Formats: sequence, C-alpha cells, structure tokens
Amino acid sequence: MKDFYKILGVRSNATLSEIKRAYREKVKLLHPDLTGDSTRRDEFNEVVQAYRVLSDIRQRSIFDESFFMKIKRSYQNADTFNYYDWLSARDDEESRAKLIFYTLMHQKEDEAVAEFKRMQMNHADFSLKKWFTREDFMDYGYILAEELVIRGEYYDAIILLEQIIQMEYSYHYFYLFFPEVLDFTLNILKKNIDGVISDELALDVFERALDLNLGTKNDAFFLRKMSEEYKRLGDLSTAEICLRESEKRA
Repeated sequence: MKDFYKILGVRSNATLSEIKRAYREKVKLLHPDLTGDSTRRDEFNEVVQAYRVLSDIRQRSIFDESFFMKIKRSYQNADTFNYYDWLSARDDEESRAKLIFYTLMHQKEDEAVAEFKRMQMNHADFSLKKWFTREDFMDYGYILAEELVIRGEYYDAIILLEQIIQMEYSYHYFYLFFPEVLDFTLNILKKNIDGVISDELALDVFERALDLNLGTKNDAFFLRKMSEEYKRLGDLSTAEICLRESEKRA
C-alpha cells in the first residue's frame, strides 16, 4: 500500500489544513492543464487519490489503521535551536506575525488564533501580509481564516479572506482552488454574519463584500441585509436606499 502522507509530503499527524495546503502545492506542480506536461499524469492522479483519502476523516482512519499499525515511529531532536521559543521571547511585530503562522502550522491552532486576536487588539495597524510573501500570506491566511471560522470569529475571517480575494484578482495564485475560496467566503457571508455579529460590524462586512465582485445576485443579497441592518439601527432612509438598490440587482 502506498504511503499517502509521503505522496503529499506531510507528517502522519498533519492537520487537515496542512493536508489541504500540501495538496494545493502538489497540484500546481503536477496538473497537466497548469504545467502543460502530461508525462506526470500518474503522479498527479496519486496526489488526487492521497488527498481524497486523507481529507476524509473515515477514510483516513481506515488508512492509518491498515498502513501504520505495524510501523514504529521514532522522533529525534535534529536541532538544538528552538525557533518557537526564540519567536515567543520577542515582542516586535514581525516576530509575533511569524509566530502566528508558525504555531498555526505546528498543531498549535488555538495559540495562533489567540495571538492573532491579541495583536489585533493591541496594535491598530497590525497586518500579517506585511511580513510575508504574497504566496505565503495567501496560503497561511486562508488556513488561519478557516481556524477563525471554527472558533466563531467570523468578522476577522472575512477581513483575511477579503485581502486574499483581492490579491487573487491582481495575481492569480490559487488557480483551481479559487472557487473553493469564494464558496467558503460566501458561506460565511450568508450564514454567519446577519444576527451573529453586531449590526455595525455586519454593515462593514457587507459593504466590503460589495467590492469583491461576487456577482449581482450576491450583491443584491448583501444590499438586502444592509437594509435590514440599517432598519435595526434606526436609519430608515438609508435602509430604503439599500433595498431599492438590491431590487435593481436582483
């Protein structure tokens, strides 16, 4: 039996987010439509198969039991320098930003989210993308957004996804995965904003959504929600304007 972890290049205890990121990286290197090279189709198909198994909880459990039950794992400390401790001891913004993504990718998701929230609260101009390449920010930022959603931090997730989507429009990076990014974002916008976060923040989110070119029907939805938010806030004239605009786009 093939080692699907080895095929994707991840650890046997990799998180789902790590598996997704590894899959995206592999596909960009192997997909015939992206590379123009059809000679590695079998290798590409192996990557797809590995992802299908490891991204499904039940299939992954079966694979782990059958493949790794007789394998003994040994771990060695290859380096005396502890990067995590080094970052944790530093207070500058760059180190804290790198600590967020480092902990995110080393099974310390709770710590990553907590540090991200702390930095946002204490530093009004804190920005993760300032300290990373576009590619790294888009990858890690998307994974962080997923973790934020898991913890009900929907506003912060949308702010990250907004930056990623705008980057994708100006610099294609996610390629085949961009529809997944858009679907994820739309799901939050339609299910986890209205009545979940404050009216003021909801208005901010829907206004941002209108700038993301998500289609006229979606824009009509955002405008209807904005109308409802303004009504709750007592601004009936602006609520009516939003409602009329939504009807034009419906």
